[in-house]
Amino acid sequence: MKLSLSPHQRHGSTIVVVLILCCITLLIMASALQWTSTSTNLSHRNNEYNRTVAIAEAATEKVIGRMAADYRKGGEPLLNANSNIYKGLVPAASNNVLFSKYEFNNGLGQTGEVFLQSIASTMFTNLDAPYRGLYGYATPFRVIANARQRTNTTLFNIAAGVRQDFQLTTIPIFQFAIFYNLDLEINPGPVMDITGPVHCNENIYIAPGDTLTFHDDVTSAEEIFEHRKEPPQNPPGGKIVYAPPPHVHVGGRPSLNLPIGTNNTPQNVREVVEVPPTSESVTSDMAKERFYNKADMIITVSNSGIKVTSGRFNNFATTNIPRSMYYNSNTLSSGFLKTASFLNAREGKTVLSLDIDIAKLVKWNATNATIRPVLTNTATKGDITIIYVANYLTNAGLPTQAGVRLVNGTELPPKGLTVATASPIYIKGHYNAPPAVQGKNDTTGTKPAAVVGDAVTILSANWNDSLSTLGLAARNKATHTTVNAAFLAGIVETTNSMYSGGVENFPRFLESWGNSVKFTYNGSMVVMFPSKHAKSDWVGTGAGIGIYDPPKREWAFDQNFRQLDKLPPGTPMMRLLVRSTWAMVRPNTTNVVAGP
Repeated sequence: MKLSLSPHQRHGSTIVVVLILCCITLLIMASALQWTSTSTNLSHRNNEYNRTVAIAEAATEKVIGRMAADYRKGGEPLLNANSNIYKGLVPAASNNVLFSKYEFNNGLGQTGEVFLQSIASTMFTNLDAPYRGLYGYATPFRVIANARQRTNTTLFNIAAGVRQDFQLTTIPIFQFAIFYNLDLEINPGPVMDITGPVHCNENIYIAPGDTLTFHDDVTSAEEIFEHRKEPPQNPPGGKIVYAPPPHVHVGGRPSLNLPIGTNNTPQNVREVVEVPPTSESVTSDMAKERFYNKADMIITVSNSGIKVTSGRFNNFATTNIPRSMYYNSNTLSSGFLKTASFLNAREGKTVLSLDIDIAKLVKWNATNATIRPVLTNTATKGDITIIYVANYLTNAGLPTQAGVRLVNGTELPPKGLTVATASPIYIKGHYNAPPAVQGKNDTTGTKPAAVVGDAVTILSANWNDSLSTLGLAARNKATHTTVNAAFLAGIVETTNSMYSGGVENFPRFLESWGNSVKFTYNGSMVVMFPSKHAKSDWVGTGAGIGIYDPPKREWAFDQNFRQLDKLPPGTPMMRLLVRSTWAMVRPNTTNVVAGP
């Protein structure tokens, strides 16, 4: 049987199909519109969340920035004085109009604040990255900021929380094997090993003649170049070996600065070794960093005589020191001070030196009835630990230069010793090196020690003042010498026509060492400024030049300086911010960490 549809029936079926298709299309369009709306809302919500996270982070950064600035300026005393300010340092419309759209809270119900907590006591500890491997005084903090966009400016009422942990840290400058506030050049001819961390606030130039091995981090605030600084800038003829990971050799690190109340230009930093002007406030940042103001004993020598007093700690009030106790007028005297003169061939000048006999100083320190009693209430318990020397000796008839020389320094006072001066400083013979450690990279039994001055020159025990005016070949040959002390001094910088001598010639010499006689050194080499007085160029070595033949250098970083109680007295400290962790946290919480 054959069926057929009437035209009316066929027309009705078509309408039904069209209606179904229209419905399907409408459903698809509605779904698409809903998806688009949902996607748009999700996108807006996500963007708003990211903005709120950024706003919360800005709140933590405002607190961290202010605390870091206060810490650099005044250390923990200033942090404590401003402790009630930091929690309320939330961003405001005066910072950016965008912040007016947000409200902040500390997670404890208090609006207009962040949560701030010291999460441990200040301690001398291994620091967090990027200063891993260094030790310093570190106070860890946690700051949490909760931000929410105000309800009249948002559809979503989104809140976000950001947590940052950070350390406010004080790093002793002698924690570095080498630290330069000027361009650092390391271009040794023989094999050299550098056993501690290296940092430079400017550029580093490395071009050894043989293998140069770094056993720790090498960091620069600028760049690290593997060629010489002065023309021709040839690549190194030797091999550079950097310490493997996790150690680094990178540029672009933060500059490490002293808290002197001004920028750390070499000219400003040099002030720490100078006598302060009378107009300077003793409470100023610069005054606190001056070695003159840190000293237990001040020695002033001029053409009119020698004056010895106590230091700033009691306003230089102790002046009743018998002259016979400190002035050595002849070899039989018990006094520990004596004037001397000798020629510095590099400078072409006669050095008018104040010699400090360390062995006699040690004996005097143990029993004197003048300075020891006024030091008994200080941390040294009566022992002298820091001496500042102001040498104003002149001789109008000669080209002269004031100087300070340390002699007979095999043994130091019981708490160690730092000697500082604005003049060039000389060390004659073994220094802080008992017989058992002489000639060794071993500081067992040594005392904390530093030598601070315009330049540091090493003289062996064989040095003879009366032969200093003769040519190099006619002077006595140097003998093996060991010095265990941090050096902080200046250099004569490289120019287009003259090399500074590099780190390898930072300690200066005036004798023939013959490349076989050893100069053993354990310490920390710090260059903060150009030399002001001993400023003649380094002109090379050899008998033809007549200044010195270099020693066989056996140098090492003094690992004692990683321990708080073995740092040299008066060690300069650098204050800085060390970031630890960053995290997003559940909004309106504090993630409270238990205190110490």
